[in-house]
Amino acid sequence: MEGNNTIWIEKYRPQKLADMVGHPEIVERLRSYVKSGTLPHLLFTGPAGVGKTTAAVALAKEFFGDTWQINFREMNASDERGIDVVRNQIKGFARTSPLGGASFKILFLDEADALTTDAQAALRRTMENYAQNCRFILSCNYSSKIIDPIQSRCAIYRFRPLDDAAVAEQVRRVAVTEGVTLTDDAVQAIVYIAEGDMRKALNALQGAAIISREIDAGMVYETTSTARPDEIRNLLDLSMQGDFPAAEGALRRLMRDRGIAPNELINQCFREVVRSDMETGLKVAFIDHLGEADFRISEGADAAIQMEALIALFVLAARKNE
Repeated sequence: MEGNNTIWIEKYRPQKLADMVGHPEIVERLRSYVKSGTLPHLLFTGPAGVGKTTAAVALAKEFFGDTWQINFREMNASDERGIDVVRNQIKGFARTSPLGGASFKILFLDEADALTTDAQAALRRTMENYAQNCRFILSCNYSSKIIDPIQSRCAIYRFRPLDDAAVAEQVRRVAVTEGVTLTDDAVQAIVYIAEGDMRKALNALQGAAIISREIDAGMVYETTSTARPDEIRNLLDLSMQGDFPAAEGALRRLMRDRGIAPNELINQCFREVVRSDMETGLKVAFIDHLGEADFRISEGADAAIQMEALIALFVLAARKNE
């Protein structure tokens, strides 16, 4: 089927800074670097799928034009996170002169927060010693994991999750290009699933489009193994009514019949609790129990038992709040 031979997140990745959606202030500041012909070291921080890598590649293309591939290198620090990768690969690229008339090269280090503290210390020295030849763009999810000496040498750009309108606009644009018909509910379902992550949104769209060129909300939730918001509300309502057998049955249907992952259910329950108008004391108790279950599962506890226990705690909290 045409359009499904390639991964849409790559096919529709913006090639120019001006084509990026959702970060007008950041885009404007990055374009000002291109106009001035100068670039400091940069630190991009923010959640996955919001445009950090896209911004780095687009910036390199606008700086170097046709020679961007020889003056730009992308590395992922989570592949090799020790000090040797800094001493060998990174230093080797940074110390060589730029080509094609460029005044410097750019090294983009993705997931830089995966580097060990020793590796980051070595990277700091490399950034100092070869600043004339090479500018560094570091990307991470959590800037707190980057040592202060590196942060102080970089202009920091904080990428926020994309807003719902930006995600919906891009999803509709891609759907039109690919000849896919989307209902309004389907667009809202994709926006709900994405949570500001454009990668997640386009993957959800492509996954549903493989099955049918006419997509509704049910198809989106089915192909992404996500519970519908009304199913989560029903689970919480049954818990708040103190009806453990019914709430436990709803949980089983979501986990066993639908195959929805426990951590995904916890995330969806959290989102629903936060935006609900339940009494404050009960909301606080629910969030506390969600956090405890999430931690226990992340530490290796049996997910099925923890989810059953979570519902039991919801019911007990609701009865105590009566």
